[in-house]
Amino acid sequence: MTLHRIHQLPPVLPVMGVIALLALPIGPGGEGGAGPADALSALVVLYCAIRLVRDRRRPLSRTAAVLLGLPVIGLAVAAMGASSPGAGLTGMGRYLQIFVLVPAAVLLLIRDRGDFRLLAWSFVGLALWQGALGVHQYATGTGASYQGEEIRAVGTFGAQDVMGMATVVSFGLVCAVGLALGRTAVRERAVAAACALALLLPLALSFSRGAWIATAVTCMVQLVLAGMRRALKVGAVVAAAAVVLVGGFGVGTAMLQERISSITQVTDAPDQSVTDRYTMWASAVGMWREHPLAGVGLKGFPEHRDTHASLALSAGSDTEGAGTAYRKQPLLSPHNMYLLILAEQGLIGLLALAGSWLALLVCGLRGLFRVRREGPGLDCALVACGLLVWQLTDFAYADIGGPSTVLTAVCFGLVAWWALAGGVGEAVAERPALEPAAEKVAAR
Repeated sequence: MTLHRIHQLPPVLPVMGVIALLALPIGPGGEGGAGPADALSALVVLYCAIRLVRDRRRPLSRTAAVLLGLPVIGLAVAAMGASSPGAGLTGMGRYLQIFVLVPAAVLLLIRDRGDFRLLAWSFVGLALWQGALGVHQYATGTGASYQGEEIRAVGTFGAQDVMGMATVVSFGLVCAVGLALGRTAVRERAVAAACALALLLPLALSFSRGAWIATAVTCMVQLVLAGMRRALKVGAVVAAAAVVLVGGFGVGTAMLQERISSITQVTDAPDQSVTDRYTMWASAVGMWREHPLAGVGLKGFPEHRDTHASLALSAGSDTEGAGTAYRKQPLLSPHNMYLLILAEQGLIGLLALAGSWLALLVCGLRGLFRVRREGPGLDCALVACGLLVWQLTDFAYADIGGPSTVLTAVCFGLVAWWALAGGVGEAVAERPALEPAAEKVAAR
């Protein structure tokens, strides 16, 4: 391959590599720490920095620097309050990876809407692969254990990360819905709609209540933002598909109904997982009350959990199946991102992180309303806003952790590009974020 052809390759290819690495199986008994995709994400940040130095460009606009750099304030304060320097540095590095460095790199490597769509379709492709494995696990009884049967669809993530496949499939479904509701070619929209319908089954078989709620909320928001008439049409199609899937074929009918009904059982005979969740939420609130401004420090929730938790909290969750032996997985986080930030970083950290996310949402919606009235790019707007709405909703039931967390960083990068570059107007959106050196020579 000649040097000229190499320069023509999309600079987002390394980001696509991060997504592709999550298709590989996680080693049995893995603890859910940093994996190959995390390592490659670090190389993506380095690659982006090298391109910036080579092209001699200012890395970020003032607005982008402020919005993406805002979380650093709370992280620095919370890192100083950590129980040990190692815990502070480790926690800060993880937060910077997910919410600052990788999103900034993705923002800078996306040149135009074509690159954005490449990444969106990469999410769909990964979701289809993981979803197909999950359906096979349910059909053959080789999934993670659920109510004594090894039928829970977890894909390649295994029983130690039962939320991994649900997260991946949800991201793919949100991207597919956004692509289907855009104004691109009819064939592309039809393929995206078919992918979205296909992903409903593995999402259901993941038995993940948080992912169900976040995906339902997000898809409804996407449909409304695309226009009420289209929302009614697509809603009718999805409802018909759900009736055929569950009512006609009886896909996990009894267990799915029981799982869905358990969502509302907060005070009326909740299962142990719901009890543990609310107990840990109360524990996080107790930590915040003792340290309202700066929290207990990064990585401090496990250390302070038992001091604030009631006796209703169990020793951990049981995990088994999908190629792994039985083990008791400790409950080391409150499974609520907002409460985790509040407990470990206090009001300073929560206002910094949540303020950054809300600002991105406002900017993204402004760009969406602009392209809905005029010009192309509606599909990119719906994908970006949908991913952020899904993440903000899911954060009420989950937090960061596990191999799939690096996808959250890529999602925030897509959102940041649309909010700060792609949605500001067609001329700016189609201009490369990193200008090739050849164009500089031609300009001279």
